[in-house]
Amino acid sequence: MPSLSFEQKLQNYAELAVKIGLGLQAGQRLIIRAPIESAPLVRLIVENAYKAGARLVDVMWTDDAVTLARFKYAPRDSFEEFPTWQIQAMRDVVEHGGASLRIYAEDPDLLKDQDPDLVDLSERVASTHSAPIRQLGMANLFNWSVISTPTASWANKIFPETEPAQQIDKLWKLIFEVCRVNQADPVAAWQQHAQNLATKTTYLNAKQYAALKYTAPGTDLTLGLPEGHIWHGVESTTPTGITFIPNLPTEEVFTMPHKDKANGVVASTKPFSYAGVVIANFSLTFEAGRIVKVTAETGEATLKKLVETDEGAAHLGEVALVPHSSPISQTGLLFYNSLYDENASSHLAIGKAYPFCLEHGTDMSEEEFAAAGGNNSITHEDFMIGSAEMNVDGLTHAGAIEPIMRAGEWVF
Repeated sequence: MPSLSFEQKLQNYAELAVKIGLGLQAGQRLIIRAPIESAPLVRLIVENAYKAGARLVDVMWTDDAVTLARFKYAPRDSFEEFPTWQIQAMRDVVEHGGASLRIYAEDPDLLKDQDPDLVDLSERVASTHSAPIRQLGMANLFNWSVISTPTASWANKIFPETEPAQQIDKLWKLIFEVCRVNQADPVAAWQQHAQNLATKTTYLNAKQYAALKYTAPGTDLTLGLPEGHIWHGVESTTPTGITFIPNLPTEEVFTMPHKDKANGVVASTKPFSYAGVVIANFSLTFEAGRIVKVTAETGEATLKKLVETDEGAAHLGEVALVPHSSPISQTGLLFYNSLYDENASSHLAIGKAYPFCLEHGTDMSEEEFAAAGGNNSITHEDFMIGSAEMNVDGLTHAGAIEPIMRAGEWVF
């Protein structure tokens, strides 16, 4: 096959976002939230969306420089305020059957020198206002997807030893590779990938383990699973039957843990960027599902404030298994971007659980969901724990121990 030009790859990427990521349907409206640096890609996505029959496509631009300027110069008492028009615009689209695409690419160190209390306040306010949209998305009530695009600050963080003029090119090359854009038929490649991960979810759903046991350097954690939990892979489906892939790339299978049944300690294996602060080399200790101790080499104050966001932020909402041999892991790089790093490593998430990961979960009230073991919170943040030294076992209701992963790889 002749090599594709950069323009052809970018066009393929835009087509994947619309056809595979969103599964966009004729007649749907689409709202896109994207960094201003991604304009060339966004324009192609808009074109592909209209070609797919979109009724109206609108874009909300973000800019790290604008965000930083607020933290540097805005009145301290103004951080309780929020541009509610953004949430209203999102709700107007999704509550009328539309779709949402987010292009996630932020400077991992953007707010590292800013007041942690102010960063925490800003995140709390944003999370509170965004909660209604997050809840709709986490229940798969509309089709949505998240992708990334290189920015100068992000590329520099990954490739600090590379000449600045080459950093973005190197990051584009990686994104195209792990998103299967380079393949002869990227759409078919993603369909095959979805089928491969479906074999894992079928196996785990049939097992219905009572708990998972994690063992690795710094990690000794037992994680209970609720009755009726459901493992999911690449694809999700809306109530109206639209199939979409929420994350491009994705290598995980995931479900929800029981919010009150995590016990032990878990150590991070990769840093993660939260609110413009990189949190690295941290561990969390659990008792009866609750985080009771937090330590971190860097970003500890930010991590503690995240855990204190609300009651649910001190409990887990997601458990995901990713083989160490995943294409993203095999790059050997730390991306400082949760969309990529979480698909290089098995991970957990503190905060809200996905209701569709529990039988009849989407039909439950918050109280019913919590009683069944589901976690409610205004936040949901993934952190990476997998490695080539991670073993995972399934604990049956009869007390048997069955291997799921050894040295970071599937054993079934």
